[in-house]
Amino acid sequence: MKNKLCALLLCLLTTSVFGQEQLYKVVLYRAAPGKLLELIDEIKKDVDNHEALGMEQPYLLRHSQGDHWDLMLIFPIESLEAYFTTDQQQIRKGSQTLEKPYGDIFHDLLSYQEEAFVKGPAVDVFETAFGSNNFYHIEIFSALAGKQTELLEQREAENRFYAHLNHPPNLIFTRVLGPSWDIFTIGAYKSLQAYADDGGVTLEMEDAAAKKAGFKGVKFIGSYLRSLLLEHHDTLANKVN
Repeated sequence: MKNKLCALLLCLLTTSVFGQEQLYKVVLYRAAPGKLLELIDEIKKDVDNHEALGMEQPYLLRHSQGDHWDLMLIFPIESLEAYFTTDQQQIRKGSQTLEKPYGDIFHDLLSYQEEAFVKGPAVDVFETAFGSNNFYHIEIFSALAGKQTELLEQREAENRFYAHLNHPPNLIFTRVLGPSWDIFTIGAYKSLQAYADDGGVTLEMEDAAAKKAGFKGVKFIGSYLRSLLLEHHDTLANKVN
């Protein structure tokens, strides 16, 4: 597992998100009152039958606290052009949940749905993070005008900070099409306990790591991030198996 973590860190730290071309589809759902378990069952049918639906391995995350949505479905796609071909759209008509038309009975299970196409890390990095972990810290960011590039640089610098502390990095995703927000990140952990474990890192160690990553110091990381943001949503979630 340690070797996989090192490979993940190396990939994320040596490849800028600007140079990554891997696309993902993300769907956020909020269930209608009393319908969450039924909604999960419907989405899991698509997760289980993803190959028949022309999907790469999808993952379903269930919100535990924080943001207003209940579920996140995320999976890699080849390209927008391939995803919207007539053949692929015809295949997805067999889906229980994807792209159901206005007024379809599936929408009786929903209070809210948001879809996004984003660029993110390579598929092998994505699979490593999701295949071997069960707990996730998800942050969704809307940048102030003119601050998109700086926000992305801040997110990458924070991963450098984590690397100096041997802490798992965040996966970074940037908006291509769909949502109002600009970037979201996912930190992957074995469990809530692993997320909360500081690993014995001292304030002095954090401060030194922050300066190596390009920050003024560890106490400036949060305030600098907030100076770039119009809006920020913070969520903890578990993987639905």
